[in-house]
Amino acid sequence: MAKQSEIKITKKVVDAAEPGAKRYVLWDSDTKGFGVRIGVSGVKTFVVKYLAEGGGRSAPQRFFTIGQFGPLTVELARKRAREIVASVLMGKDPHSERNAKRKEIRVSALIDLYEAEGCFIQRGKRQGQPMKPLTKKYTIARLRHHVVPLLGRKRVTEIGAADIERFFRDVESGKTAKNEKTKPRTRIIVKGGAGAARKVFRDLSAVFSFAKRHEIVAANPCEKAVVNKSDNSRTRFLTLEEVARLGAACDALEAEGVNSKALNITRLWVLTGCRRNEIAEVKWDEVDLENGLLVLDDSKTGKSIRPLCLAAATLLKGVEKVDGTDYVFPADEGDSYFQGTKNIWPKIVKKADLPGVTPHTLRHTVGATATSHGEALALTGAILGHANLRSTMIYAHVQHDPSVKAANRVGRRIASALAGEVKPAPRKRRKAAEPIPIKEVAPTRNGLLPSAEWETLTELAALPAGDKGFLASASDPALVMLAKRGFAVTEAGPSDLLAWWQISAVGKALIDGQVELPTAA
Repeated sequence: MAKQSEIKITKKVVDAAEPGAKRYVLWDSDTKGFGVRIGVSGVKTFVVKYLAEGGGRSAPQRFFTIGQFGPLTVELARKRAREIVASVLMGKDPHSERNAKRKEIRVSALIDLYEAEGCFIQRGKRQGQPMKPLTKKYTIARLRHHVVPLLGRKRVTEIGAADIERFFRDVESGKTAKNEKTKPRTRIIVKGGAGAARKVFRDLSAVFSFAKRHEIVAANPCEKAVVNKSDNSRTRFLTLEEVARLGAACDALEAEGVNSKALNITRLWVLTGCRRNEIAEVKWDEVDLENGLLVLDDSKTGKSIRPLCLAAATLLKGVEKVDGTDYVFPADEGDSYFQGTKNIWPKIVKKADLPGVTPHTLRHTVGATATSHGEALALTGAILGHANLRSTMIYAHVQHDPSVKAANRVGRRIASALAGEVKPAPRKRRKAAEPIPIKEVAPTRNGLLPSAEWETLTELAALPAGDKGFLASASDPALVMLAKRGFAVTEAGPSDLLAWWQISAVGKALIDGQVELPTAA
């Protein structure tokens, strides 16, 4: 096998190069110092290595980045490498000259450079990986619509913390907001305000961090700027009464002939707590109904495993697969996923009388419902797929059964409300009771029933007297067994796949310790 330094770099060689655990360089045998660097993320970049200051053992070694493979061909990169090597032999230092020249560039040109070379994740689990196309598109758009008009003509070395603070206040006050028609059916709508200022501030800070790493600037001025860097905490979530209105609105719109894909996506948002596109883009090979899981290949935090409550799993079972596509909710035309929820969502919130509610509010609703009913924060994080809860989600061998049970407990309450069964809120103000964890509602399991059945029975016992029960799968194994034993009763649900479940008088007596099962049972 030839050594790396003896490989002649061709398009075939670069195409075949695979990323490794660490980035590495394939050096060319034809042009000394010319190579292609293979990043961990798979990005391939042409580079030149040379000795500055006339060469010699004590001379500093420089690396000069030529450009990325793809936009730049091997032939053009090799030609540029030979030009750089020739200039070094004439006593020049291209690396230092480029850095000196870059220090004179203006902010608008720095944003162009950042778009070409700097759009990578800077922290977290996906550090070093390229931004997703949509994330990159929105990031560059914010920079061009807010930063370029206000700071674009300034040289990067002239920007200080005071400039950043003035820029932040200008965006916050709406100075960069606009609504312009660019084409017959296209408009550019740029919103200012506090939220826009915070977002573009983070984008601009990333640009200056990139510039600092590339020795274009000595410091990041955003680090010293005194601005409100934190988003307002989102506290809006739906009460179960509001979830009931949402469910009624979806049912009414479905009866009116509104696209059922959008309505089922909405129902899954509130049943799973998933982000908008995590449901809209889900594929059948990511749905594990046997284990009650969504195994998302590419979420906001990378690969993510989410537990499915039985109500969500039952809804997915009722969705028919469409031939020729792997999407659960394919587009009506073309080979992409369904993207019509943005047009139907306003109809849903209007009919449900929920002004200001967004799809992300439904994600908050799942988290609020979970924590207010005593679920552990780790299990709530597992339901929502939070990346920082590594002990529950990051390793493939983690047992997901507890999080599936937690998702089912939360999903039953939300599914019941979505179907319209919810107690009206008391008119008189009362002191709120402390949340009671599910497992503390009844005595610890005493060996009379299997664990799954006993836990389910305690959930039924926790329902208020006279309550219709909770909505769950008609084939839920634990509930079916409880019904067979006489400890639970069931009524028909809104579909053949769902049923309402309540504790029976015998089941209540068992919880209260008034009866015992025969030994044979």
